[in-house]
Amino acid sequence: MMNWANWTYMGVTMTADDVMEQFIPYAERIVVTGCHGLLGQKLHELLSSTNDIIGIDLSADSFLTGNSYKYISLDITRRSEVVDAILENQPGIIINTAAITGVDRCEDERELCWRVNVHAVENLIRAAAKVDAHLIQISSDYVFDGNDPPYRETDLPRPLGFYGKSKLAAENAMRGSDIQETIVRTQLLYGVAPMIRSNFVDFIRTKLECDEDLQIVDDQIGNPTLADDLARGIARIIQLRKRGIYHISGSESISRYDFAREIARTFDEDPNRISAMKTNDLDQKALRPQNSTFCLDKIAGELRFKPFDVKNGLNEYRKQLTHLKAAIGGKSL
Repeated sequence: MMNWANWTYMGVTMTADDVMEQFIPYAERIVVTGCHGLLGQKLHELLSSTNDIIGIDLSADSFLTGNSYKYISLDITRRSEVVDAILENQPGIIINTAAITGVDRCEDERELCWRVNVHAVENLIRAAAKVDAHLIQISSDYVFDGNDPPYRETDLPRPLGFYGKSKLAAENAMRGSDIQETIVRTQLLYGVAPMIRSNFVDFIRTKLECDEDLQIVDDQIGNPTLADDLARGIARIIQLRKRGIYHISGSESISRYDFAREIARTFDEDPNRISAMKTNDLDQKALRPQNSTFCLDKIAGELRFKPFDVKNGLNEYRKQLTHLKAAIGGKSL
C-alpha cells in the first residue's frame, strides 16, 4: 500500500492533501495564445485532459489534438479580432505565452516588439474584461538589471534592454487594469516538443553531437527552467486561483558556462570541449542582466511547488527527447 503521508511526485514529497489537490480536475475553458510554442504545447499536454482548451497561434492549422480542443488562427495584435474571439468562446482563463523573445531582435525591431509584447497584451486585457476572465501573462527575468539577486516578486524592476522594457510595460498594463490578473516571470526556458525553435539546451546538445567545441559565457547567471515545471506552476496558480506576481523557474542558480558543461555530462559528451568566455567578448546589441537569480520562496509557500534542479531537469529533458525521437522514427531534432 502506498504511504500517502510521504508520497513523492516529480521529486516533491507531498501530504495526502497535496496529492488530492494535485490531481483535482480543473474543468475550465482555457485560451492559450502561442499554443504551438514550447510552453504552449506543455500547457496543452498538461491541461487538455480535464479542460476545454482553445489554442491561438498564427499558423493556418494546428497539429495539436484533443476531444475538447479548438484552434483559432489569429494575430493577437488585432484588437477587434481578439475581442470577438474571446466574446465568442467565453473562456474563464486566458494564458498569454505569445511574445517576441529574441532580445537582440527586439533592439532591431522595436515597433514589432512593442506591438506583440505590449499592444497584444493590452488587447487581451480588454477582451478579458468583457468576459471576466482571469488573464495570466508570462513575463521575464529581463525586467531586472541583474545587480541585486536573488530577486523577489516585490523587488523593483530595472530593465536594461528594450525586450525587458516591453515586458515591464506589459506588466504595468496588467497591474493597472481591473481584471483578474496574474504575472508569471520565468527565465532560460528549455524543454522538448515538436516543431519548436531551438533553446539553449538544444543548441549545446546539437553542437556537441556535431563534434564542435564551444565557448560559453561564465558571467551570466540564472535559473534554467524546464518548460514542464513552468506549466505545472501555472496549473497550480489556476487550481489555487492565485493573483499577483509569481517567479517560477528552475530551483538552482548556475552560470551559462556551468549549465552547458552539465548538459554535456547529461548526454555523455566531454564537458572540457566547452570553454569559458565573457559577455563583453560577444558582439551583442542587447544588454543582459548579469545575475537574474530568482528567490522562489513565494511559490514554495503559496503554491507548495518545487521545480527541478539542473541535473534532474536535464535528465527529464533527455528522457523526453528519447521518447520524441522514437515517436518520429529516430530522426534527429
